[in-house]
Amino acid sequence: MDKTSASPNQFSRRKFLGTAAAAIAGISVAPGSVFSAPSIFKRSTPPDSVINGVKIGVIAPYAFRRMHGDTAEELLQAITDTGISMVEMQIPPAENFVGAPRDNRAQLSSWRETAGMDGYEELRRMYNDAGVEFYAFREAITHDMSDAECDYIFNAAKTLGAWQVTMELPRSDDDGTLTNRIGRLAAKHEILVAYHNHTQANFNFWDRAIWQSEYNGLNLDIGHYVAGTNQSPIPLIERHWDRIGSLHLKDRKMNNGDNMPWGEGDTPIAEVLQLMRDRDAHFVATIELEYPVPEGSDAVQEIKKCLEYCRRALS
Repeated sequence: MDKTSASPNQFSRRKFLGTAAAAIAGISVAPGSVFSAPSIFKRSTPPDSVINGVKIGVIAPYAFRRMHGDTAEELLQAITDTGISMVEMQIPPAENFVGAPRDNRAQLSSWRETAGMDGYEELRRMYNDAGVEFYAFREAITHDMSDAECDYIFNAAKTLGAWQVTMELPRSDDDGTLTNRIGRLAAKHEILVAYHNHTQANFNFWDRAIWQSEYNGLNLDIGHYVAGTNQSPIPLIERHWDRIGSLHLKDRKMNNGDNMPWGEGDTPIAEVLQLMRDRDAHFVATIELEYPVPEGSDAVQEIKKCLEYCRRALS
């Protein structure tokens, strides 16, 4: 096993935070840019979801449950309607925006290997002009992808201003070959890959990946973790504090229980947010709407309720 750091606790916080700060600092664009957002997206008061220092984002399009469209423009409208100013963007709407062929896997792979980044620059500026930042770009890196296709994913993330790529921790990677390769590629690009979990996770779930590379980290879903382990995620968060890129927030019951409206499940969302506030967390807490949308409501209204829950917890 080829490792690029001696232990999971030797991750360079300075390097990690420096990379994030550089990405955030780079989002500014000149007024009147040719890529400026249409006026429909602009607000007299831009969205702001940083609450007492805690950065709150949303995953799109997943959290919007196909209720508000799937194009980049429709999603931007929905995101700004919630008042959220940070987004973890899944790749399909981004690639549709930049004109990628998505009907054929082989054709898409070939296109990615030579694609330029102009379309991603346009997408970034459209979102930034509306007051929304990209902090994460979500796409799975797989065994069959060439290095050039992987480079495309990292370059797209960086062009958007994101400082992490998020994906599931690979289940078909028994010997760690893929996470080892991803860690090397991430180190080349100096961008974190944050691995997501479902209920299969346990306290040691991420150990091998973060041992392999200082650029392998966590995209911890605290709801799935509680449902699958019947344990609080707080000890895990404290253990891997410097290796977390982002959290996914949802409220689930223990014993693989249901997703619930926030405050009705067993997941300590408020306590996690307060820990982030009190310890000045560098990572982002991501709203992932998964409980059933009540009749007469929609995803935007429910995400606004989740954001208000965060505000109350952090007041």
